[in-house]
This record gives sequence, C-alpha cells and structure tokens, in this order.
Amino acid sequence: MVDLLERGALLDELGGVLAETAAAGRVVLVAGEAGVGKSALVRWFGEGLSGQVRFVYGVCDPLLTPRALGPLHDLAREVGGRLADLLAAGSPREQLFAALLDELDQRSRRQVVVIEDAHWADEATLDLLLFLGRRMARIRTLLIVTYRDDELGVDHPLRAVVGRLPPEVVRRMRPGPLSEAAVAELAARSERPATGLHALTGGNPLLVTEVLAAGGAGVPMTVRDLVLARFVGLPVEAQEAVRLVAVVPTRAELWLLEQALESGLMAVDPAVAAGLLVTGPEGVGFRHELLRRAVEASLSAVVRRKLNRQVLAVLTGLEGRDVDLARLVHHAREAGDVEAVLRYAPEAARLAAAVAAHREAVEHYRAVLRHADRLPGAIHAELLEGYSVECYLSGLSVEAVSARHAAVGLRERLGDREQVGAGLRWLSRLHWWDGNRHEAEAAAARAIAVLETLGPSHELAMAYSNQAQLDMLDNRLTAAIGWAERAIELAVRFEDQQTVSHALTNIGSARILAGDPGGRADLERAFEVAVAAGLVDDAARALVNLSTDSAVMRDHHHARQDLDRAFAFVQARELSGYIQHVQGFRARLRLDLGDWAGAERDAREALALPVAGGARVVDCLVPLALLEARRGDPAAAATLQEATERGFATVELQWTAPVAAARAEYAWLHGDDGRIAEEATALFERAVRAAHPWFTGELAFWLWLAGALPETPAVVAEPYRLLLAGDWQASAEAWRAMGCPYQRALVLACGDREEAASEALVLLDGLGARQAALRVRQDLRRRGHRRLPRGPIRATAANPARLTARQVEVLALLAEGLSDAAIAARLSLSTKTVGHHVSALLGKLAVRSRHEAAAAARRLGVVPVKDREPGGQN
Repeated sequence: MVDLLERGALLDELGGVLAETAAAGRVVLVAGEAGVGKSALVRWFGEGLSGQVRFVYGVCDPLLTPRALGPLHDLAREVGGRLADLLAAGSPREQLFAALLDELDQRSRRQVVVIEDAHWADEATLDLLLFLGRRMARIRTLLIVTYRDDELGVDHPLRAVVGRLPPEVVRRMRPGPLSEAAVAELAARSERPATGLHALTGGNPLLVTEVLAAGGAGVPMTVRDLVLARFVGLPVEAQEAVRLVAVVPTRAELWLLEQALESGLMAVDPAVAAGLLVTGPEGVGFRHELLRRAVEASLSAVVRRKLNRQVLAVLTGLEGRDVDLARLVHHAREAGDVEAVLRYAPEAARLAAAVAAHREAVEHYRAVLRHADRLPGAIHAELLEGYSVECYLSGLSVEAVSARHAAVGLRERLGDREQVGAGLRWLSRLHWWDGNRHEAEAAAARAIAVLETLGPSHELAMAYSNQAQLDMLDNRLTAAIGWAERAIELAVRFEDQQTVSHALTNIGSARILAGDPGGRADLERAFEVAVAAGLVDDAARALVNLSTDSAVMRDHHHARQDLDRAFAFVQARELSGYIQHVQGFRARLRLDLGDWAGAERDAREALALPVAGGARVVDCLVPLALLEARRGDPAAAATLQEATERGFATVELQWTAPVAAARAEYAWLHGDDGRIAEEATALFERAVRAAHPWFTGELAFWLWLAGALPETPAVVAEPYRLLLAGDWQASAEAWRAMGCPYQRALVLACGDREEAASEALVLLDGLGARQAALRVRQDLRRRGHRRLPRGPIRATAANPARLTARQVEVLALLAEGLSDAAIAARLSLSTKTVGHHVSALLGKLAVRSRHEAAAAARRLGVVPVKDREPGGQN
C-alpha cells in the first residue's frame, strides 16, 4: 500500500502480538494525537488479514453524553447470537460482559476486537475495557484500543483504566508524525512543492494529506480552511449533505440521509468525490472527526439547530428501528427541543444507570432537570431522587445531598409521607457519605419518626437498619444490634431480603467489633441472603465488612483470607469503591506483617482507582503515609496531610483514629516529641469511650512513649497492655506471635537489654525502616547503649529505597530510557547481569515496570528529577 509510509514496523509489531495470542490474549493500546493515523493503522492491519482473522469493531461517539456501552452495541450487531439477545432484553451488564467474553473465547478461530476513540468512552465501556483486559490472558483474542492521549487530562478516567490493566498482556504503540523525507515523498506524488510543508503540519499525516489535496498555490493555515475551501466548490445539494452529516457524530446512516435530504442520496456523491465524505457499508461520514468538527464549527447557531431538528425528526419518526436514546437526547439538546429532552432524557438516564454508566446517567438527569419546572411535582421529585442516587454512585456527594433535599421538600409539599420517609433515610446515608454525621443522625431520626406514623413497611424496616448502621459505625454496638433486630423482625413480615441482609451485616459487624467472634456467622448469612436475592451491593458489603472488621481487630488468623476473598468478589464485579476500601485495608495488613513491597503496591493501586468522593481513600493513604514516613521518604508529609484532611472531615473513629496515630508516629520519627502527645490525645478519649481495644492501644502507646499517659485503660489490646504494664518481653513476644515485626521492633527498643536493642535495629534495618532505625539509634544512645549493630552500608542507606550503589547506577540509566543492552555497554557489564539488577530494583521499589521504577526513584529522591523539556510533560 502506497500510504503505508513509515508504518511498516508498527504493522509488523501488531502481527507479532497477534501471533502471541496463540498462547494467551493481548491488549494493544494505540495512542496519539488526532490525525496521526491510529485508525488508519488498525484499518490497514485488518485489511492485510482479511479472510484470515475475524475483526469486530466498536466505536465511541463524541455525543454530548456518550452512549452507555455504545461500543458493545456495535460489537453485538456484528457477532449477533446470545450477546445481541441479552442486549435487546436489557440484561444486567454482568451478563453482557460475560456473554462477550464467551463470544471471544473461541479456540477455533483467531479474533481481533477493536475499540475506537476510547477517549470518548462512557463509564460502563471503561469498565468493560478493564473487565476484558484483566481476562485477556485466558482467551486467545487480541484487543486493540485507540485513543487520543493528548485529550486526556490528568484526571481522565481512561488513564486509571489503562494503569490498571495487567502489564504482562499490554503492548503500547504510538504512531509518530511523518519524517521530512516521508512528507517530501507524499508531496512529490501530488506534484506539489514540499518546502515548508513539514514545518506547517508537524508531520501529522491527516494535515499533510489535507494540505496536498487542497491544491492551489497557497497553503491553507488551518484544517477549517482546508475543509471549507473544498466545501465552497460543491453544488448546493452536496453542501446540504455535508452540513447534515456534520451534525451527526461519527457517521450518518444511509436511511437517515435518504429521508432527511430533499435531494436524496445522490447529493452525497460530489462530496465523496471531493474527498470530504467517505462511504461505508453502514453510512456516510467524514474521513476524520477533525474534518467534521471544522464544518460543524462553521455553521451558525440557527443552521445547526435547524439541521439537528431535521435529524431528530427522522430518528423519532422511524418505526421498527432501534435508535439509541442517548443519540436522541444529543440531537434534542442541540436542536433546543425541550419537549424532546423531557421525553427521552429520563429514560436514557435510567438505561445508563442500569449498566452502571453513572456519569452518563448524571448528565442525562442534568439535561432534563434544567427544564423540570415544566413537569408535575411527583415526576420532578422522582427525577431528583434518581439524580441523587447517580451522583452518590459517581462520588458527587454534595450534589447528591442537594438533590435529595430538594426531592424531600417536593414530597412534603405533595403530602407523600411514605416517600418523605424514604427520602430522609436516603438523605441520612448521603450526609454520612459526605462526612456530615450530625445531619446523618438527624435525617435518620426524622425518617423513623415519619415512617412509624404510617405503620409497618419495607421503608420502615430499612430506616431501622440505617440507624443500626450509623450506630455500628460510631461504635454504639449494643444500640446497633437492637435496631438491626427490629429491622429483621419487620423485614421478615414483608419478605424483604434486602433489609434482612443489610441488618445482618450490621449485627455481624457490631458483634466482631465488640470482640464476639460469632459475628462472623451473621456476616456469612448476610452474604448468602444477598447472593440468593441477586443483591450484588449488599453481598459485597457483607464480605467487605467481614474482612475489614477482621483486619481492624487484628484477627490475622482470618484477615488475610477474608481480605483476599472480598477483594476477588468486588474486583470481579468492578465495584471500585469497595475495591479501594479492601485494598487499603490489605495494604495496612501487609504493612503490619512486614510485606512492605506488597503494602505499597496495594496502596498505590487503590489510589489510582477511578473513585471520587467518600472517605475510603483514607484506608490506603494511611498505610502509604506510614510506609513513606518509616523509610524517610519526603513525600510522607503530603500523603499524611491528605489523609488528615479526608479522614478528619468524616469525624468517624474508623478513619480519624488511624490518622491520629499516624500523625503521632510521624512526630516521633522526626524528633518532634512535643507533638506526639498532642496528636495522640486528640482521639484518645473518644477511642476509650468507644471501647475499641486496638485504636485505644495504639494511641495509648504513643502517649506512654511521650510520657503523657495518666493510666492504662482497661480496654487496651493485649500486646499494648503488656508493654504499658512494664512487661516489654511479653509484649514483644505477642507481636512476634501475630507476625508484626515493626511493632515488635519498637517494643524491643523500649527494653533494658542490649541484645533486645540490637534485635530491634536488625528488624528495622531489614524492613528498610531507615527513619525509624535512625530514631531508635538516637534514643538508645541517649540511654547509654553503645554496642549497637551497624546500619545498612553507606551506599544502601544513602537512599530510602535501599538500593545498592550499582542498582542506583542502573536505575539512573533506566530512567534515561536506555535498554538493558545500552546500560550494559555504558557500565561494562553483561546484559544478563543488568537484567538481574533491574529485576532486583523493581522488587525493592515495589513496582511492575521500568517506567514505574523511574518514577518511583524520582519520587524517593534516588534519581534527581529532570527539568521538563519544552512542550513536554512530567
């Protein structure tokens, strides 16, 4: 193909990756700026394998609000079968994802799935990409994803998805701009001068092609100039066709154009001949989105509105055709047709919510709520309630609270007391999620008061269970069990399995927090009830509470298995909020058990999740801050500050107590002894009142170390109680039995024997706790200890990651982007030896790739941060 200039190596690489799928699936990420040739590369690849491999395509559209699972609908149209049937039936997305996986898991033929323009993907499609990516190793399929990385902000959700794909199945490709030689060759083929062409276009293939196709002596300065110069030379009917296609994102179907154009389909031909439009089996579109946008931007607001009205009229006048509601809403909004927005946006929101495309559901609700004053009060309230739930699920807690407040007000004016009570119960949950416990408690009490006047009901049962949850979370454990038992008694009368599961979870959690191991059986029963009823969220909550309660009560016998089980369940269902919560707790458990590399990996992966709002991020911030502080990483201060701001905003002991203890430890590590007691005192009395043995014990330890503990509370956990009673040896042994080397080291350092002090330092040095070891050595010397073991050798101690001098050299060159062979040549080593060094430093840095290693090294100060190059990004 003559157009394959400087793309042969990429095509060969794609072919090589496809060959690898004979053993296991692969994901290829094709990223680059608009017009650089991503789609063309994939198209050429497919054409070269025509008849040998099945290619199926899904496209993300640039609608005002993207289609929920739009690419999956495209794929279903191509593959048909069970996937198409499930989509038509409106099946849950778990079934849809599984059906697609089954379709791709066919050993009899090679398959390539292409998802184009993922930068426009809806939330559910991003979940689908993650779902497939994590399972590619099990199926012999190639998944190709194209996207514009220059349009991805730092918080774009696609970045998080890409970062969470298993690195062993991912290949990254980035088509670059054409060289001056390639541009000159294309110019020669067009019999045009090449002077200044590369500088003008930057080698962007699309711009080069458009400039050369424009003809004439002058060189147009913009894409808009290029397109409009060609546009004005068209017949009037062809111009009409181009304008109409310009307001239809991606492509316009032939049947749509046939009915919308007065002159019919023949009007399209001159535009195709002029190179503005291209035809395909399913419709007509611009050769590139940039060209479509250039024409659309040239239209006046009046013309754009008129054309969108034409399209909307055709789409809504069809019978027997399945038109995506998101598409109707897009054209209704662009046409300024308020009635159509009111008609289609609510259902589009509900459909998006049904497949967990929560951000898209929010946008649809926003579109209709702008005009909700035209609706009856009950419908307006229902829309606000739906909007509130979707905001809550999207992490928009402030908007969720505001919408539910407005809905409750409308229900009160309508005299619908049952819905007022239900709304208040929801408002309680939303206030709690937003970190406002006072308002959460008030709304919960009002909900019960309102619903009790109406007699027994499902809503009253759930209101009782909501109060039980609030009490359990505030360690009012006896009250929590009482409310939950009332909820179950009422729920059983109404065969309300959701409330039964919810209340059992509250009972089980309260019992475990009270030290009663029988709570495990309650939580297992809650899980079973939820699974049998198909209640995924309630099933997840039961497992998550079982695991995190075991962890917070230091039940290490169960906690590791419980956390892994819960993590597998929520990860399989892509429940990001729960994943972050569980992974944060697993990070803390691994930190306590001495697996610091695993702890860092869990914490950083959890922080990279696309979760907004809520306090569960504190669960991963605290162990990461402790890890950084103990190593002497200067990033610890910022991590701890973020944990403080997020945790203290909730006033929940489950988040404030760990933050307070971490702040006290940070003060001790940095020799700020005056602040140790100040930080620990802030939550100590509250932990004592809550009778929480481990929160109380940890805070009591720091107060004792600062000489500010007046007396030892009876509730203190055993390892702390032993130390505070003067038996440091028994305390150290208790920590050893629990498998906690860092805590054991701190206790040994408090002893009065030389060998104990030596063992403490050996443990700390072995963990890489450089800052902690430094503080302990200082304290021991002040107490007269002289025969202390040496710390790590200077070359290793000089950096917080504990790399050897040679590993630091290798890492510095790796950070420059050098290959193993290049590093070997630079350091006069064998390539195999360099490979061993790279593997070792990846393990020490707790990262999975060379790129992550370089970033971690800069963050830790092992390798200096380079100045940003002009126009580059960090």
